[in-house]
Amino acid sequence: MDLPVEHLQTFAAIIEEGSFEGAARRLHITPSAVSQRVRAMEERAGSVLLRRSRPVATTTAGASVLRAARQVQRVVGDLATELEQGPSGGALIPIVVNADSLATWFVPALARASHETGARFEVLRADESVSTERLRSGESMAALTATAEAVPGCSSTRIGVDRYQAVASPEFVMRYFAKGLSAETLAAAPVVEFDRHDDFQARFIRRVTRARIDPPRHFIPSSAEFVRAIELGMGWGMVPRLQGVPCLEAGSLVALGSGNSIDLPLYWQRWNLRSPVLDRLSVIIAEEAAKALG
Repeated sequence: MDLPVEHLQTFAAIIEEGSFEGAARRLHITPSAVSQRVRAMEERAGSVLLRRSRPVATTTAGASVLRAARQVQRVVGDLATELEQGPSGGALIPIVVNADSLATWFVPALARASHETGARFEVLRADESVSTERLRSGESMAALTATAEAVPGCSSTRIGVDRYQAVASPEFVMRYFAKGLSAETLAAAPVVEFDRHDDFQARFIRRVTRARIDPPRHFIPSSAEFVRAIELGMGWGMVPRLQGVPCLEAGSLVALGSGNSIDLPLYWQRWNLRSPVLDRLSVIIAEEAAKALG
C-alpha cells in the first residue's frame, strides 16, 4: 500500500489539531484538500481510518496509520536536524506520563532533554496503568508506564521504583485512627483517591486488613491538590515519597503504620525506531529517574 508522505503528514496533523479545519490551517491548504487526502488514504487502505467526531479520532486501522505517520515525522525530523534544515528537533514528540511523575521529577528531565536535543515535546497525562493504550493507538512515541510487557513495536526498560506511603494530617489521625489501623477504623475514615483508576488506597487497605472495605471517598485528579486535600484533613491517601517527605518533615502529614509502603515499578516504553532524539531522550529519562527514585 502506497501512502504519500504528505498524506501521512496530513493524517498526523488532523489528529494533533483535532479537526480537518485545524489541519488545513497548519498545513496552509484548504479543508477540501485535507478531505481529499483522507479519502485517498481510506480508498488505498480499504478501510475507514478516522471517526468524524469532535475531536477527530482514529479507528483501529487508523491507529496503525497514525503510528506510521508519527514514525515518518520522526525520521524526517531527525534528517532535517542532521542536515541543519528546518526547526531543530523536527515534529513534536508526544509522551505519556503519569501525574505523580509529572509533578515531581519528570519535567526537569524533559527540560534537560529539550536543551540537549532541541526537540519539542507534548506531554499526555495518563494513569501509569493505562498509559500503554496511548502507545498502541499511535498517539504517543514513548510512555512512562507500570507495564513491563512491551507494546508491539516498542521496547520496555525498567527505570526505577516509586514508593508510595499512606499519610494523613495529624488532626485526621487523632479523629479517625486514635485506636490504630483496623478494618473498623479504615471503613469509617474518608479516603482521597486521584481518580477511578487509582487503586493504591484499596491495596493498602487489603494489606493492613486482608479485607475488602468500601470507605467514603473523595476524588482529586491533580497531584499537588491531592496532597493538599490530605493536609487539609479531607481524608488519608497514598503519596509518592518525593512529594511526601517534605510534608512529613514539616509535620503537616504523618505516616500511617510502618512497613506498609507500596512500590510502583516504572518502565520506559518507546517505539523501536532508530532516532537520535528518541535515543538521547531515553538515556536522559533513565539517568534522571535513577537520581530521583534512587
